[in-house]
Amino acid sequence: MLQLGLGERGDRPLSILCLGAHSDDIEIGCGGTVLRLLEEHPGSSIRWVVFSANADREQEARASAASFTSAAASALVEVHQFRESYFPFVGAPIKDVFELLKQGPSPDVVFSHRRDDVHQDHRTIGELVWNTFRNHLILEYEIPKYEGDLGQPNVFVPLSAEIAQAKVDKLVCGFPSQRTKSWFRPETFRGIMSLRAVECNAPEGAAEAFHGRKVVL
Repeated sequence: MLQLGLGERGDRPLSILCLGAHSDDIEIGCGGTVLRLLEEHPGSSIRWVVFSANADREQEARASAASFTSAAASALVEVHQFRESYFPFVGAPIKDVFELLKQGPSPDVVFSHRRDDVHQDHRTIGELVWNTFRNHLILEYEIPKYEGDLGQPNVFVPLSAEIAQAKVDKLVCGFPSQRTKSWFRPETFRGIMSLRAVECNAPEGAAEAFHGRKVVL
């Protein structure tokens, strides 16, 4: 197993771009990794983009993003209101958002949905990421769902017990509108982190995993 990193701890600030179709996707998919990177790279900046959130969920999205990015030197949070579950059919205006993102600062790493995610909204974002960012490190995160499309990721980020717990706490507290859903439970988030920890020998029993389709050394 080849162990790589985004530089040594504290060697330089990072520019991080996080993209999520829905208001809790980024936190579920890469929340722990974001917390770890911001801890290890002081002065980092982060751009956090949510593509679908109604008025109520927008408040949750912004408050949660503020919680997860509190250690960043700067955080730009954008919340759009594209119609949920209809992303493939409103692709042109979503593509326009990506064109604007491309004009911004070049990120060191882009976190996004998997290009082959079975959820149509997730998949649309994943496809447009690759269409837009052609010379960047793109890490595709995973989202647990009824369809059960968890795959075989090849990039792992071990998390400390403190960061893993912080991720779960922030998720559960940050999205009260989702607590009635049977899958939105601390056990779900801990379970996936525990499984990925087994697969990468994480010393503290927690990890997040990603699909790195193209990595240039």
